[in-house]
Formats: sequence, structure tokens, C-alpha cells
Amino acid sequence: MTYPIVDSSKEKMQKAVDHLKEDLNTIRTGMANANMLDRINVDYYGSPTPLKQIASISVQEGRTLVIKPYDPSSLKDIEKACNMADLGIAPQNDGTVIRLTVPQLTGETRKEMAKKVGKFAEEAKVAVRNIRRDANNVIKKDDTMDEDVQKDAENEIQKLTDSVIKEIDKVAQKKTDEVMKV
Repeated sequence: MTYPIVDSSKEKMQKAVDHLKEDLNTIRTGMANANMLDRINVDYYGSPTPLKQIASISVQEGRTLVIKPYDPSSLKDIEKACNMADLGIAPQNDGTVIRLTVPQLTGETRKEMAKKVGKFAEEAKVAVRNIRRDANNVIKKDDTMDEDVQKDAENEIQKLTDSVIKEIDKVAQKKTDEVMKV
């Protein structure tokens, strides 16, 4: 039997996995990737604006990101935002575009990035467990369900939680392997 609380929990848990994937896209792997800049917001005319909305981002020669603003007057603001984003890459401004050359990862940097992957994965697992706890609380407070139905619903929630945690582990392991690959 399917329970509405299980369906809504499944949706919320999937959002946690999607959020994890977005977070993992921002981690550097030694190759240039435009997704690394997804989290950068530029102070554009007084309001924080995502970098993607005010500039085109392209990859050159596999290791260099080129940011070309649509409005040339925003170049300094973009450079400032890149510096503040803690990318570990110094932006080079040539007056028309900003270049970010992604350095080769050292062994120590790879380990640091792998730790970051683990941190993001753990945050996703905590979010999933919180969703499970909230769903179980709703089930326990529902007076219309008898004990057997409540137990079935709780078991469904637990199975769902276990499968989502396995998916999170798989996604994190894949990214860790990508980071650690020389």
C-alpha cells in the first residue's frame, strides 16, 4: 500500500540528493568546469546576481575558464566576486574577459577536495534523516491509522531512507574517485 507521507518524503529526499549533486559540481577536479562557478554571486548594481546571468562562461583548452561579461562595466565586480568565492584560483583580468586557469591538483589538494565531498555527502544524509524523522512524527500523530498501518508506513519510510542513503554514498564515491584520479 502506498502512503501519501511516503510519497512526499520521497520527493523531499530526492531534492536533497539533487542539492548534493549541485554542491558536488562546484568541487574542482583538476579540469575546468563551468559548474564550478555556479555559486558565485556578483554585486551587480546593488543586488547579488548569479554570475551566469551577467556573463558567458566558456572552457578553453580544458584547463581555463573564460568569463566574458555582457556588460563590460561589471568586469571589476566579477573579478572581486571570483576572489571572494574562495575557488583557490586567482582571476586574471585582461580588460575584456576574466580568465581562471585551473591548476593541476596536488595530492594534498585532492585529499582536501575528497574531504569536502564527504562533508557535502554527510550534510545530505543528515537532511534525509531529518525528513525521515519528520515523516515518522507525522505518522505517529495520525489518529486515523491503526498500529499495523503505522508500522507499515514507518517501514516504508525506513526502506526509502536506506535506498536514498545508498544513492548518496554512490554519488559521493563517484565524485571522490573523480577527484582522486590523477
